Parts: sequence; C-alpha cells; structure tokens
Amino acid sequence: IVGLREYAKKVSQDFEKWKENHPNGGFFDLRPYTIEGVRTLDEHTLIIRIKGRYPQFLYWLSMNFFAPIPWEVDAFYSQAGMKAKNLTLDQWPVGTGPFMLVENNPNFRMRLIRNPNYHADTYPCKASPGIPQGLLADCGRPLPQVETVLYTLEKENIPYWNKFLQGYYDASGVSSDAFDQAVQLSSTGDIGLTPAMREKGIRFLGGVQPTIIYFGFNMLDPVIGGLDDKGRKLRQAISIAVNMEEYISIFLNGRGVVAQGPLPPGIFGYESPPQGLNPVIYRWENGHLVRKPLTVARQLLAEAGYPGGIDPNTGQPLKLYFEAVGSGPDDQARLAWLRKQFAQLGIDLVIRATDYNRFQDKMRQGQGQIFMWGWNADYPDPENFLFLLYGKNGVVASGGSGVNYANYHNPAYDRLFEQMQTLPNGPERQALIQRMVHLVQQDAPWIFGFYPRSLALVHSWYHNAWPNMMANNTTKYLRVDTQLRVRKQMEWNRPVVWVLWLVAALLLSAVAGGVWLYRRRQAQTGRAAP
Repeated sequence: IVGLREYAKKVSQDFEKWKENHPNGGFFDLRPYTIEGVRTLDEHTLIIRIKGRYPQFLYWLSMNFFAPIPWEVDAFYSQAGMKAKNLTLDQWPVGTGPFMLVENNPNFRMRLIRNPNYHADTYPCKASPGIPQGLLADCGRPLPQVETVLYTLEKENIPYWNKFLQGYYDASGVSSDAFDQAVQLSSTGDIGLTPAMREKGIRFLGGVQPTIIYFGFNMLDPVIGGLDDKGRKLRQAISIAVNMEEYISIFLNGRGVVAQGPLPPGIFGYESPPQGLNPVIYRWENGHLVRKPLTVARQLLAEAGYPGGIDPNTGQPLKLYFEAVGSGPDDQARLAWLRKQFAQLGIDLVIRATDYNRFQDKMRQGQGQIFMWGWNADYPDPENFLFLLYGKNGVVASGGSGVNYANYHNPAYDRLFEQMQTLPNGPERQALIQRMVHLVQQDAPWIFGFYPRSLALVHSWYHNAWPNMMANNTTKYLRVDTQLRVRKQMEWNRPVVWVLWLVAALLLSAVAGGVWLYRRRQAQTGRAAP
C-alpha cells in the first residue's frame, strides 16, 4: 500500500513518545494519522492504492488483518481496569458479521446468536460447477438461517462421539478411536460410510484440504543441502525411501493424498498424475502411481558418495539429524517409523528432540538439518504455495521473517516465480508453474509429504453443509430441522424400561421367597414347641 511504510514509522515513533507520558496505558488515538494510498469514498467504501500490480491483494482484503475495527471499540477497551477483568477485544470481539458472540468460555462453551444489525443478505441461487443443485433449495432466504450456534468443549473423544451418535451434536469429525465404526476404506483407498452410519441417515462430507505437510531439508547444511549432484542425489534417495503411502495408511487412517509437488489439489496449476507425478520418486504403470524401488534410491545414494549409506569420512553409517518437537506416544511411533525409513538406506537418523520455541529458533537461524513442516493456504492462489520456496523468502536470508524454511535458493526458480506471480490464471501461468514444479522435484528441497483429507459427519437434519476448504463464513448458510432432530433424539435415546421391570420382578421374587421361608420357619417352630 502506498505510504504504509511511512505511516507505520510515524505511528511507531509517536507511540513510543506517548507511552512515556502514559505509563499506565490508555487510548492511543490513530484517527489523526492518514495513509497516503488510502482514502474514503463514502461511509462504506475505501479506495486503496498499491505499488505495482498485485492481483492477490484482493484476497488479502478478505483476511482477518483487514477486518474493520471501530475506533470506539479500541477506546472502550483501553479504559483503565478493563484488561484486569478480562474485558478485551480478543475476549469480546465486535464485528459486522451475521452472529454475535454472547458467551465466551473456551474451556466450556461458546455461544453465538443472530446479529440483529447484520446487513441484508440472502441465500445464493447459483452454484459453482461440481456443487449439488440440491444445495440451492433455500435460494433467496434471508441469512443467517439459525438463531443460535453452540460450540461446546468435549475433552474426551469417546464421550463426544457417543453424544453425536445420540443426536446431541449436529456434526462431528472422526477421531482414530471411532474411525472403524464410522467409515470404511475401499480397495482403491476411497472413504465411505459404514452401514451403521448410513442406517442413521448420517452423511459424509470430505475433501482434500488446501494444505501440504512436508519434510524439509535445510539447503544451507553442508551435508544435506546444496544444488550440486552430491546433495541433490542424497535428497532424492531419501525422498524415495520415505514411503508416504505407508505413513498415510498407518498414522492417518488413509486420510491423505501423497503430494507430488508443492501445490495441493484445487489450486490453479496443480496437476494430478500421471501428468503431475514426481518423476524422481514415481513412475506410472498400468494406470497406477508406483513408487520407485529402494534399489533406485540406493543407486542414487552411491552416486552421492555414500555407497551402502556409509560416510566415507568416518567409515561409519552416515548420520543425519531430524529436529523433533513432539514427545508423546504417537510422536514416538512416528519418529521410530521415520528412523526405519532412513535405516533402509543404511543411514542413521538421529532424533534431536526440543521444545517448540527452541525449534523455531533453530529454523530461523538455519541450524536444523531435517524437519517436518506444513502450510495452510491463506488464499486460493498458487503464489501462496510457490513462495514457500522463493529464495528471497529464505528464513535465514530474510532475517527470520521468511517462510522458506528449507532456505532453498535456485535463481532459475526465482526468475520463474517473479514472472508467474502477477499473471492471471491461464496457459502462460500454467506453463511457468510446470517449469517451477519440475525444478523443485529435481532439486528435492522437500520430501513432498501429503495433502490431508478432511472428514466430517453430519446428521440428516443438518442442511446446506458443504466442504468449502477456504471459506470461514459458512455457518450463516446452515439450516437445522429442529423437529426432526428432536424426533431422532427421542428415538435413539428411549429409556430401557425392561431392565427396570426385570429388576422389579427379581426384587418381588426375592421378597416373596423371603416371606415364604419366614412363614415356613415360623410354622416349624410352632410344631416343635412343647
């Protein structure tokens, strides 16, 4: 934004002076300050001027850091004593959306109610390609469609799952504990509902998230990094050996898609196999993606100078280091699996466990060697993923502010990125992306991990739910058939009265038997008396 840097500098300087005169805090009024490139056209319209051309700025406008905050709210929460009583904007936000947060206890429950001041809004009457037409049944109805939304914290998975099955929750994810009860995998890896779920009228919603989870190599490291053949072939060999299909099956219950490059499905430029397969790791056989065998990985390892995984400098197995954060049982199982993958090549993977703060410091300083990381899309544009490997975004080169944690820097990739960045989606941009993806597949700064699959179950009374992986405002479209919900709750939670009748019958039998024995003993005692 034109003038934003100067605005920030001026505000920062004045704020430091203001703090000297207001040691107890208070309201620092920003209204006297202006940004050269921003002006108001009317009460609801801003004109923003940016430097150069950057189409993604339209996406930026929809992100939370562009949310309008009334100055009155800032002034209100700046009053003395407000923070001490937990009265802050974070705890009690003020916005313009369809709902108001009226109860905010994250350790128990959060409650939203309809915002009476919400602007006029109606349910859409048109759908994008691939969206079921049945979702347009509420066309033209005013939004939001529900009066109250409750979010309740359940600290244990099993009680939460049981309450969902009883109809007390409208929607649920699927934990590993309930996975086999809820869904079943076909021979091709497709996910479907079990008969028990279908019998209840439960529906399954899912899709591949605009997210990538990857293993990164620090390209500044003298052993694992570099763009020469030695480092490149070592990384390629490891990428073949680390079997992500196995990882997804063991640790994710099949809820993931093996990544072929940095772009997930649904983002422009992504290509599914066979066109988009990673030729370093896979080949296409009989209509299927096939991981190259370990013999290929071992050959690459030998060409890198480590035949049989032996470090020629020591005569011992090559030692590599993985920066780990988690220390729970699940984390230990994953780390043991990862060490096994490296051991297939004769490499000794040493786990360096640390806390998250120290882990971040290592990443910012380029001290890590191999690590696991991930990225969720901020907006649906390839730039938001491809910039993770842009040289100027290297976390070390940028002084810790960049997102290129692998510190990958290939001038050819950077030139292509700068050409691609501001182009509209089309054949020219697609061709540039293909070249960029091919470069990083060959250079292998990442093991291209997986794209997670989301999985949600909803009841038959829960309408207009659809897995939109980028939207955060879908609650206003939901409609709940409360009468059906009550009927199902009563049907699924009928009291089991036969147990009470059985207990009563047993008690009655016991009492009757006791009376009979008592009378018999009394009769015998009477006959035996002199």
